[in-house]
Amino acid sequence: MHGNDYICAMNLKSLAKDTAIYGLSSIVGRFLNYLLVPLYTTKIAAESGGYGIVTNLYAYTALFLAILTFGMETTLFRFSNKSGEDSDKVYGTTLRMVGGVCLVFIALVLLGLRPISQLMGYASHPEYIACMAVIVAMDAFQAIMFSRLRLQGKALKFMKLKFAFIIPNIILNLLIFLVFPLLFDKLPILKSLYEGMDYGVGLIFFSNLLCTGAVFAGFASELRGLSYGFDLNLARRMLRYSWPLLLLSVVGILNQVADKILFPYLMPGEAGREQLGIYGACVKIAMLMSILTQAFRYAYEPIVFKDSKERNSPSTLADGTLYFIVFTVLAYLAVLFYMPVLRHFVGSGYWEGLKVVPIVMAAEIFMGVYFNLSFWYKLTDRTWWGAVMNAIAASVMIAVNIFGVPRFGYMACAWGGFAGYGTAMLLSFVIGSRYYPVPYDLRRIALFVALAALLLAAYHLPEWLGYTPSTAVLLALGTALLLLYCGVAYRLIIKKKRI
Repeated sequence: MHGNDYICAMNLKSLAKDTAIYGLSSIVGRFLNYLLVPLYTTKIAAESGGYGIVTNLYAYTALFLAILTFGMETTLFRFSNKSGEDSDKVYGTTLRMVGGVCLVFIALVLLGLRPISQLMGYASHPEYIACMAVIVAMDAFQAIMFSRLRLQGKALKFMKLKFAFIIPNIILNLLIFLVFPLLFDKLPILKSLYEGMDYGVGLIFFSNLLCTGAVFAGFASELRGLSYGFDLNLARRMLRYSWPLLLLSVVGILNQVADKILFPYLMPGEAGREQLGIYGACVKIAMLMSILTQAFRYAYEPIVFKDSKERNSPSTLADGTLYFIVFTVLAYLAVLFYMPVLRHFVGSGYWEGLKVVPIVMAAEIFMGVYFNLSFWYKLTDRTWWGAVMNAIAASVMIAVNIFGVPRFGYMACAWGGFAGYGTAMLLSFVIGSRYYPVPYDLRRIALFVALAALLLAAYHLPEWLGYTPSTAVLLALGTALLLLYCGVAYRLIIKKKRI
């Protein structure tokens, strides 16, 4: 085996191992959180708009998380692997910068809590906004410590700390919606609190706050990074690298959450919150794509930056992108083929929104491919290109929402994400081929996309012919088609490349 082939093989082994661990924390963790979706959609009636509140406020949280981390996660990876840099000093400087920004953010929100709550449409519940502000600040600070764990290859500790939030949060939510109502007769004050917080909706946020705060106990060694000092000159250099990342991160997250933030303004009132709740619940099923992308990213990003020192990144990027597309297309088909079962993850009152799932999942694949393509501007320090492409994509998505939501409701949100991520993916491929050529296997990628289209057509053929198959027949047909796809993947990818 040649030197470059050996390095690439070792990188892919490391990628597979770390993806398994990160995937366990991400996929199992998200799955456990999915168990809250049937709970919420059963206990929170669709027409109440309560789940719309959850969807809306968590969208704001995602946006401000991107702002408060301001690209420092990627910057931490970049500078920690630069020759001549002290990785401890890089970490300490990063931790202090992000921590300082988070403290300022909390102070500003609390000082302007009343007008901010009124502007966001929560004048009667400013406590929701205060709670979410503290949550997002803690999440941003913890994101740097989680990145440190990834950088040091401490995947198991990463997983344990993720579960340290997930498990208690699930338990508290089960108490809120299943146990609390049983105690209302004996504890009228509990009933008053429950009803006063939109029948338990507000308590979801306070449960999150409590569990996020508790995770700090597991970061004792990582918090020592505050003692590593602060280097002003290093901070300036890091900020010069990270400010385009901040912009691209913000506009990138806007592609994911702008529809949920804008929706109450584009379709105000209870009808808007009801539709947003339906859309937010059904999108959870489509988020399986997001889970795979996140798990892949956690393991993939450190490897690519380290691999750049061996000048072997193009082949790693090409293989990684091919594998990503092959396996995410498999996941896409699996979700659609098993929809007769998966739809039960949301309450039946929300089923009318299931038609967004194929569109949103396709958009998530576009986003994942865009992430794989995006390393060219990170490795060449042209991060401003990422900001430009994300800004264009976000503009496309927002435009589709502004013009479409008043007319078509949440369907415009689904197509807006599809158009936005598709635009970002195409732009990154075209521009990246000029600055950082990568030998992507376009022929095999096209083959698997075409195969997926044919299998989807075969799955829907009985319906198109006027026959309505039973659930058992649909599941059997879907399983057979998935096995066919796996067989082709084995022959063309796994066996040939000896994965």
